[in-house]
Amino acid sequence: MAFSNGWQRPRSTSDPFTDLLFNALLGFTYLFLIAIMFMNPVAKKGIVDPKAEYIITVGWPDNNPDDVDTWVEDPNGNVIWFRNREAGLIHLDRDDRGTANDTITVNGTEIQNPMNQEVVTVRGVVPGEYVVNLHYYASETDQPVTATVKIAKVNPALEIVYYGETLLAEKGDEETAVRFVIEKSGEVGQINHLEKSIVIF
Repeated sequence: MAFSNGWQRPRSTSDPFTDLLFNALLGFTYLFLIAIMFMNPVAKKGIVDPKAEYIITVGWPDNNPDDVDTWVEDPNGNVIWFRNREAGLIHLDRDDRGTANDTITVNGTEIQNPMNQEVVTVRGVVPGEYVVNLHYYASETDQPVTATVKIAKVNPALEIVYYGETLLAEKGDEETAVRFVIEKSGEVGQINHLEKSIVIF
């Protein structure tokens, strides 16, 4: 015989199947958000590739067909140029030959890069004096060329330590664009333009 005191257990207002679906939806949403975070990492602004400590950039007017070569001598007497692209910790990363190597063909269409620029990287702090010379290697215009030289210190933050212009009057000219000293601390100083020939032909 069952006794009742008038109290009844309240019935659940939610369906177990609905609870299961809701929890599954929460789980999928969480996993989706995690996947999105890994697919789109936060962009790191102002980060420079740390493979170089210093970058030397030489440029001359766009679409100019003339060939200006960069020569760099390090404190140990190592010299880099287009036939010796690596020596010590200095590397010629890009050799530009005017318009000679600035054209590519994509899907039958010829595309030309108008920019004339050579890039040298110094991949370590080797104290001492560096010499940056420019050589007017070949000329199609038979005109003087004004080249710009920029030296950037990369670490810990990008800093332009030198920017200047060098006039090359005629084919065969060699000019010392800049000489500078890297201190043991990594700072750049003692910038000057005293002439020193390092071109070997």
